Amino acid sequence: MSRIVAVEPVLPPHTYDQADITAELAPLLTHDSGRRAVMERVHANAGVATRHLALPLERYRTLDSFQASNDAFVRVALGLAERALTGALARARLLPTDVDFVLFTSVTGISAPSVDALLVARSGLRPDVKRLPTFGLGCVAGAAGLARVHDYLEGHPDEVGVLISVELCSLTVQRDDDSVPNLVASGLFGDGASAVVLLGDARARRTHAAGWDVQATRSRIYPDTAGALGWDVGGTGFRIVLSAALPDIIAAHLGEDVDRFLAAHGTSAAQVPTWIAHAGGPKVLQAVAAALDLPAGALEGSWRSLRDVGNLSSSSVLHVLAAATPAAHGERAVVVALGPGVSQELLLLQHVEEAAA
Repeated sequence: MSRIVAVEPVLPPHTYDQADITAELAPLLTHDSGRRAVMERVHANAGVATRHLALPLERYRTLDSFQASNDAFVRVALGLAERALTGALARARLLPTDVDFVLFTSVTGISAPSVDALLVARSGLRPDVKRLPTFGLGCVAGAAGLARVHDYLEGHPDEVGVLISVELCSLTVQRDDDSVPNLVASGLFGDGASAVVLLGDARARRTHAAGWDVQATRSRIYPDTAGALGWDVGGTGFRIVLSAALPDIIAAHLGEDVDRFLAAHGTSAAQVPTWIAHAGGPKVLQAVAAALDLPAGALEGSWRSLRDVGNLSSSSVLHVLAAATPAAHGERAVVVALGPGVSQELLLLQHVEEAAA
Protein backbone atom coordinates (compact mmCIF):
# COMPACT_ATOMS: atom_id res chain seq x y z
CA MET A 1 0.00 0.00 0.00
CA SER A 2 0.86 3.67 -0.03
CA ARG A 3 -0.61 6.46 2.09
CA ILE A 4 -1.89 9.89 1.07
CA VAL A 5 -0.67 12.17 3.86
CA ALA A 6 -1.22 15.68 2.48
CA VAL A 7 -3.28 17.40 -0.21
CA GLU A 8 -2.75 21.08 -1.05
CA PRO A 9 -5.27 22.68 -3.43
CA VAL A 10 -4.37 26.13 -4.76
CA LEU A 11 -6.15 28.65 -6.99
CA PRO A 12 -5.09 31.72 -8.98
CA PRO A 13 -5.91 35.06 -7.30
CA HIS A 14 -8.24 36.35 -10.02
CA THR A 15 -11.79 35.44 -8.96
CA TYR A 16 -14.96 36.33 -10.86
CA ASP A 17 -18.67 35.67 -10.73
CA GLN A 18 -19.93 33.47 -13.53
CA ALA A 19 -22.05 36.27 -15.01
CA ASP A 20 -19.04 38.58 -15.29
CA ILE A 21 -17.03 35.89 -17.11
CA THR A 22 -19.93 35.30 -19.49
CA ALA A 23 -20.23 39.00 -20.30
CA GLU A 24 -16.50 39.37 -20.99
CA LEU A 25 -16.06 36.22 -23.07
CA ALA A 26 -19.23 36.45 -25.15
CA PRO A 27 -17.96 39.01 -27.71
CA LEU A 28 -14.70 37.04 -28.04
CA LEU A 29 -16.57 33.86 -28.96
CA THR A 30 -19.49 35.06 -31.08
CA HIS A 31 -21.00 38.06 -32.83
CA ASP A 32 -24.34 36.35 -33.35
CA SER A 33 -27.07 37.40 -30.92
CA GLY A 34 -28.74 34.00 -31.09
CA ARG A 35 -25.52 32.14 -30.24
CA ARG A 36 -24.84 34.62 -27.46
CA ALA A 37 -28.22 33.78 -25.98
CA VAL A 38 -27.30 30.09 -26.13
CA MET A 39 -23.99 30.83 -24.41
CA GLU A 40 -25.67 32.79 -21.64
CA ARG A 41 -28.17 29.98 -21.06
CA VAL A 42 -25.45 27.31 -21.03
CA HIS A 43 -23.31 29.29 -18.58
CA ALA A 44 -26.27 29.94 -16.28
CA ASN A 45 -27.06 26.22 -16.14
CA ALA A 46 -23.47 25.00 -15.63
CA GLY A 47 -23.79 24.79 -11.84
CA VAL A 48 -20.92 27.26 -11.48
CA ALA A 49 -21.17 30.43 -9.37
CA THR A 50 -17.54 31.61 -9.35
CA ARG A 51 -14.29 30.72 -11.05
CA HIS A 52 -10.61 31.55 -10.54
CA LEU A 53 -8.75 32.48 -13.71
CA ALA A 54 -5.07 32.34 -14.62
CA LEU A 55 -5.13 35.98 -15.80
CA PRO A 56 -7.16 39.10 -15.03
CA LEU A 57 -10.39 38.81 -17.00
CA GLU A 58 -9.65 41.70 -19.33
CA ARG A 59 -6.34 40.09 -20.39
CA TYR A 60 -8.18 37.41 -22.36
CA ARG A 61 -8.92 39.98 -25.06
CA THR A 62 -5.19 40.06 -25.87
CA LEU A 63 -4.67 36.29 -26.19
CA ASP A 64 -4.78 36.17 -29.97
CA SER A 65 -2.53 33.16 -30.61
CA PHE A 66 -1.65 29.76 -29.22
CA GLN A 67 1.85 31.04 -28.46
CA ALA A 68 0.49 33.86 -26.28
CA SER A 69 -1.79 31.48 -24.40
CA ASN A 70 0.89 28.85 -23.91
CA ASP A 71 3.49 31.39 -22.75
CA ALA A 72 0.99 32.47 -20.10
CA PHE A 73 0.42 28.82 -19.21
CA VAL A 74 4.09 28.12 -18.50
CA ARG A 75 4.51 31.25 -16.37
CA VAL A 76 1.36 30.84 -14.28
CA ALA A 77 1.59 27.05 -14.03
CA LEU A 78 5.08 27.22 -12.57
CA GLY A 79 3.98 29.61 -9.83
CA LEU A 80 0.90 27.56 -8.93
CA ALA A 81 2.86 24.30 -8.96
CA GLU A 82 5.42 25.77 -6.57
CA ARG A 83 2.68 26.99 -4.20
CA ALA A 84 0.96 23.61 -4.23
CA LEU A 85 4.16 21.62 -3.70
CA THR A 86 5.41 23.87 -0.90
CA GLY A 87 2.08 23.74 0.88
CA ALA A 88 1.67 19.98 0.57
CA LEU A 89 5.17 19.29 1.89
CA ALA A 90 4.59 21.63 4.83
CA ARG A 91 1.37 19.78 5.68
CA ALA A 92 3.26 16.49 5.52
CA ARG A 93 6.13 17.91 7.61
CA LEU A 94 8.61 17.07 4.89
CA LEU A 95 11.32 18.96 3.02
CA PRO A 96 11.69 19.21 -0.77
CA THR A 97 14.84 17.09 -0.48
CA ASP A 98 12.74 14.25 0.97
CA VAL A 99 10.89 13.79 -2.33
CA ASP A 100 12.04 10.83 -4.44
CA PHE A 101 9.46 10.81 -7.25
CA VAL A 102 7.29 13.49 -8.90
CA LEU A 103 4.46 12.89 -11.34
CA PHE A 104 3.32 16.10 -13.02
CA THR A 105 0.14 16.29 -15.05
CA SER A 106 -1.63 18.90 -17.16
CA VAL A 107 -3.70 18.85 -20.33
CA THR A 108 -4.03 22.63 -20.81
CA GLY A 109 -0.50 23.63 -21.84
CA ILE A 110 2.85 22.26 -22.94
CA SER A 111 6.43 22.97 -21.97
CA ALA A 112 9.85 21.48 -22.65
CA PRO A 113 11.60 21.46 -20.24
CA SER A 114 8.39 20.38 -18.50
CA VAL A 115 6.99 22.34 -15.56
CA ASP A 116 8.24 19.73 -13.10
CA ALA A 117 11.78 20.12 -14.45
CA LEU A 118 11.59 23.89 -14.08
CA LEU A 119 10.32 23.36 -10.54
CA VAL A 120 13.36 21.40 -9.35
CA ALA A 121 15.77 24.29 -8.75
CA ARG A 122 12.98 26.75 -7.93
CA SER A 123 11.49 24.64 -5.12
CA GLY A 124 14.57 22.90 -3.76
CA LEU A 125 13.85 19.40 -5.04
CA ARG A 126 16.91 17.18 -5.34
CA PRO A 127 18.66 17.20 -8.73
CA ASP A 128 18.32 13.39 -8.79
CA VAL A 129 14.56 13.37 -8.14
CA LYS A 130 12.77 10.98 -10.51
CA ARG A 131 10.17 12.76 -12.67
CA LEU A 132 7.33 11.71 -14.93
CA PRO A 133 5.47 14.50 -16.77
CA THR A 134 2.20 13.38 -18.36
CA PHE A 135 -0.17 14.92 -20.91
CA GLY A 136 -3.46 13.77 -22.42
CA LEU A 137 -5.24 12.15 -19.49
CA GLY A 138 -7.47 15.18 -18.98
CA CYS A 139 -9.99 15.08 -16.13
CA VAL A 140 -9.08 11.51 -15.19
CA ALA A 141 -5.47 12.46 -14.44
CA GLY A 142 -6.04 13.45 -10.81
CA ALA A 143 -7.19 9.94 -9.96
CA ALA A 144 -4.87 8.24 -12.44
CA GLY A 145 -1.94 10.26 -11.11
CA LEU A 146 -2.65 9.10 -7.56
CA ALA A 147 -2.81 5.52 -8.80
CA ARG A 148 0.47 5.74 -10.72
CA VAL A 149 2.34 7.33 -7.79
CA HIS A 150 0.89 4.53 -5.67
CA ASP A 151 2.20 1.98 -8.19
CA TYR A 152 5.67 3.49 -7.97
CA LEU A 153 5.64 3.41 -4.17
CA GLU A 154 4.55 -0.23 -4.15
CA GLY A 155 8.01 -0.95 -5.51
CA HIS A 156 9.75 1.70 -3.36
CA PRO A 157 8.08 1.42 0.06
CA ASP A 158 10.62 3.61 1.86
CA GLU A 159 10.23 6.57 -0.50
CA VAL A 160 8.13 9.74 -0.89
CA GLY A 161 6.10 10.44 -4.01
CA VAL A 162 4.32 13.62 -5.07
CA LEU A 163 1.58 14.22 -7.61
CA ILE A 164 1.35 17.77 -9.01
CA SER A 165 -1.58 18.84 -11.17
CA VAL A 166 -1.95 22.23 -12.86
CA GLU A 167 -4.85 23.02 -15.17
CA LEU A 168 -5.38 26.47 -16.72
CA CYS A 169 -8.48 25.68 -18.72
CA SER A 170 -9.34 29.32 -19.41
CA LEU A 171 -6.26 29.59 -21.65
CA THR A 172 -7.69 26.96 -24.01
CA VAL A 173 -11.00 28.71 -24.81
CA GLN A 174 -11.16 29.29 -28.58
CA ARG A 175 -11.88 32.77 -29.95
CA ASP A 176 -14.50 33.17 -32.67
CA ASP A 177 -15.84 29.68 -32.02
CA ASP A 178 -19.50 29.53 -31.05
CA SER A 179 -19.83 25.76 -31.37
CA VAL A 180 -21.75 24.14 -28.52
CA PRO A 181 -18.66 22.35 -27.07
CA ASN A 182 -16.69 25.62 -26.89
CA LEU A 183 -19.65 27.47 -25.36
CA VAL A 184 -20.04 24.72 -22.76
CA ALA A 185 -16.32 24.62 -21.97
CA SER A 186 -16.13 28.40 -21.63
CA GLY A 187 -18.75 28.22 -18.88
CA LEU A 188 -17.74 25.04 -17.09
CA PHE A 189 -13.98 24.86 -16.66
CA GLY A 190 -11.93 26.84 -14.15
CA ASP A 191 -8.24 27.17 -13.31
CA GLY A 192 -6.42 25.61 -10.39
CA ALA A 193 -3.69 23.31 -9.18
CA SER A 194 -2.96 20.83 -6.45
CA ALA A 195 -0.21 18.69 -4.98
CA VAL A 196 -0.55 15.41 -3.11
CA VAL A 197 2.13 13.76 -0.98
CA LEU A 198 2.14 9.97 -0.69
CA LEU A 199 4.39 7.77 1.42
CA GLY A 200 5.45 4.23 0.70
CA ASP A 201 4.05 1.68 3.13
CA ALA A 202 7.24 1.19 5.14
CA ARG A 203 7.81 4.92 5.51
CA ALA A 204 4.19 5.54 6.48
CA ARG A 205 4.36 2.90 9.19
CA ARG A 206 7.58 4.34 10.60
CA THR A 207 6.22 7.90 10.75
CA HIS A 208 2.73 6.95 12.04
CA ALA A 209 1.25 9.59 9.74
CA ALA A 210 -2.51 9.96 9.40
CA GLY A 211 -4.09 9.89 5.97
CA TRP A 212 -5.73 7.67 3.39
CA ASP A 213 -4.22 4.28 2.60
CA VAL A 214 -4.53 3.43 -1.09
CA GLN A 215 -5.82 -0.13 -0.96
CA ALA A 216 -6.57 -0.78 -4.62
CA THR A 217 -6.85 0.89 -8.03
CA ARG A 218 -8.55 0.11 -11.33
CA SER A 219 -8.17 1.60 -14.82
CA ARG A 220 -10.38 1.14 -17.87
CA ILE A 221 -10.88 2.55 -21.35
CA TYR A 222 -14.37 2.13 -22.78
CA PRO A 223 -14.52 0.80 -26.36
CA ASP A 224 -15.55 3.01 -29.27
CA THR A 225 -15.61 6.22 -27.21
CA ALA A 226 -12.47 8.01 -28.42
CA GLY A 227 -14.51 10.73 -30.13
CA ALA A 228 -16.52 11.62 -27.04
CA LEU A 229 -13.99 13.70 -25.09
CA GLY A 230 -10.62 15.31 -25.74
CA TRP A 231 -8.89 17.91 -27.90
CA ASP A 232 -8.62 18.65 -31.59
CA VAL A 233 -5.16 20.23 -31.72
CA GLY A 234 -4.60 22.85 -34.42
CA GLY A 235 -3.02 26.19 -35.19
CA THR A 236 -5.06 28.01 -32.55
CA GLY A 237 -4.32 25.48 -29.82
CA PHE A 238 -6.63 23.04 -28.08
CA ARG A 239 -10.19 22.89 -29.42
CA ILE A 240 -12.50 21.00 -27.06
CA VAL A 241 -14.18 17.75 -28.09
CA LEU A 242 -17.15 17.21 -25.80
CA SER A 243 -19.96 14.86 -26.77
CA ALA A 244 -23.48 14.98 -25.39
CA ALA A 245 -23.21 11.18 -25.20
CA LEU A 246 -20.84 11.25 -22.20
CA PRO A 247 -23.60 10.76 -19.57
CA ASP A 248 -24.89 7.78 -21.59
CA ILE A 249 -21.40 6.26 -21.59
CA ILE A 250 -21.26 6.63 -17.82
CA ALA A 251 -24.71 5.06 -17.46
CA ALA A 252 -23.72 2.10 -19.63
CA HIS A 253 -20.46 1.20 -17.90
CA LEU A 254 -19.66 2.82 -14.56
CA GLY A 255 -22.07 1.00 -12.26
CA GLU A 256 -20.92 -2.46 -13.27
CA ASP A 257 -17.26 -1.42 -13.11
CA VAL A 258 -17.58 -0.05 -9.58
CA ASP A 259 -19.59 -3.05 -8.37
CA ARG A 260 -16.93 -5.47 -9.62
CA PHE A 261 -14.08 -3.36 -8.25
CA LEU A 262 -15.59 -3.11 -4.78
CA ALA A 263 -16.74 -6.74 -4.65
CA ALA A 264 -13.17 -7.84 -5.33
CA HIS A 265 -12.18 -6.05 -2.14
CA GLY A 266 -14.99 -7.21 0.09
CA THR A 267 -17.30 -4.23 0.02
CA SER A 268 -20.06 -2.56 -2.00
CA ALA A 269 -21.18 0.93 -2.94
CA ALA A 270 -23.80 0.86 -0.18
CA GLN A 271 -21.05 0.28 2.40
CA VAL A 272 -18.83 3.18 1.27
CA PRO A 273 -19.54 6.39 3.23
CA THR A 274 -17.34 8.80 1.25
CA TRP A 275 -17.37 9.39 -2.52
CA ILE A 276 -14.75 11.63 -4.13
CA ALA A 277 -15.75 12.31 -7.74
CA HIS A 278 -14.30 14.87 -10.11
CA ALA A 279 -16.73 17.75 -10.68
CA GLY A 280 -17.29 17.08 -14.37
CA GLY A 281 -20.46 19.15 -14.64
CA PRO A 282 -24.12 18.72 -13.68
CA LYS A 283 -24.92 16.00 -16.22
CA VAL A 284 -21.77 14.04 -15.38
CA LEU A 285 -22.40 14.18 -11.63
CA GLN A 286 -26.04 13.20 -12.10
CA ALA A 287 -25.00 10.28 -14.29
CA VAL A 288 -22.39 9.10 -11.75
CA ALA A 289 -24.89 9.24 -8.89
CA ALA A 290 -27.52 7.37 -10.89
CA ALA A 291 -25.10 4.72 -12.19
CA LEU A 292 -23.91 3.98 -8.65
CA ASP A 293 -27.36 4.37 -7.03
CA LEU A 294 -25.88 6.77 -4.51
CA PRO A 295 -28.01 8.36 -1.79
CA ALA A 296 -28.86 12.07 -1.94
CA GLY A 297 -25.90 14.15 -0.80
CA ALA A 298 -23.25 11.50 -1.50
CA LEU A 299 -21.58 13.76 -4.06
CA GLU A 300 -22.14 17.02 -2.18
CA GLY A 301 -18.41 17.73 -2.05
CA SER A 302 -18.20 17.50 -5.84
CA TRP A 303 -21.26 19.71 -6.35
CA ARG A 304 -19.80 22.29 -3.95
CA SER A 305 -16.47 22.29 -5.79
CA LEU A 306 -18.26 22.73 -9.12
CA ARG A 307 -20.20 25.68 -7.74
CA ASP A 308 -17.23 27.40 -6.14
CA VAL A 309 -14.45 26.89 -8.72
CA GLY A 310 -15.84 25.06 -11.75
CA ASN A 311 -14.45 21.89 -13.29
CA LEU A 312 -10.66 22.01 -12.79
CA SER A 313 -9.96 19.05 -15.07
CA SER A 314 -7.31 16.84 -13.42
CA SER A 315 -7.16 19.02 -10.31
CA SER A 316 -10.90 18.77 -9.71
CA VAL A 317 -10.95 15.41 -7.95
CA LEU A 318 -7.93 16.45 -5.85
CA HIS A 319 -9.72 19.60 -4.65
CA VAL A 320 -12.68 17.41 -3.69
CA LEU A 321 -10.31 15.03 -1.89
CA ALA A 322 -8.74 17.90 0.05
CA ALA A 323 -12.16 19.05 1.28
CA ALA A 324 -13.48 15.59 2.18
CA THR A 325 -14.70 15.38 5.75
CA PRO A 326 -12.21 13.35 7.80
CA ALA A 327 -13.55 9.83 8.20
CA ALA A 328 -13.33 7.65 11.30
CA HIS A 329 -10.41 5.26 11.48
CA GLY A 330 -10.91 2.38 9.07
CA GLU A 331 -13.71 3.92 7.01
CA ARG A 332 -13.42 3.64 3.26
CA ALA A 333 -13.73 6.07 0.39
CA VAL A 334 -13.84 5.71 -3.39
CA VAL A 335 -12.17 8.13 -5.80
CA VAL A 336 -13.71 8.16 -9.27
CA ALA A 337 -12.81 10.23 -12.34
CA LEU A 338 -13.31 10.04 -16.09
CA GLY A 339 -11.35 11.48 -18.98
CA PRO A 340 -10.51 11.17 -22.69
CA GLY A 341 -10.54 7.65 -24.01
CA VAL A 342 -13.24 7.58 -22.59
CA SER A 343 -11.18 6.37 -19.65
CA GLN A 344 -12.06 5.74 -16.04
CA GLU A 345 -9.97 5.48 -12.89
CA LEU A 346 -11.04 4.15 -9.49
CA LEU A 347 -9.21 4.10 -6.17
CA LEU A 348 -10.30 2.45 -2.94
CA LEU A 349 -9.03 4.34 0.10
CA GLN A 350 -9.14 3.60 3.83
CA HIS A 351 -8.74 6.29 6.48
CA VAL A 352 -5.93 5.89 9.00
CA GLU A 353 -5.72 8.05 12.11
CA GLU A 354 -2.37 9.24 13.40
CA ALA A 355 -0.87 6.62 15.70
CA ALA A 356 1.29 7.25 18.73
CA ALA A 357 4.97 6.89 17.96
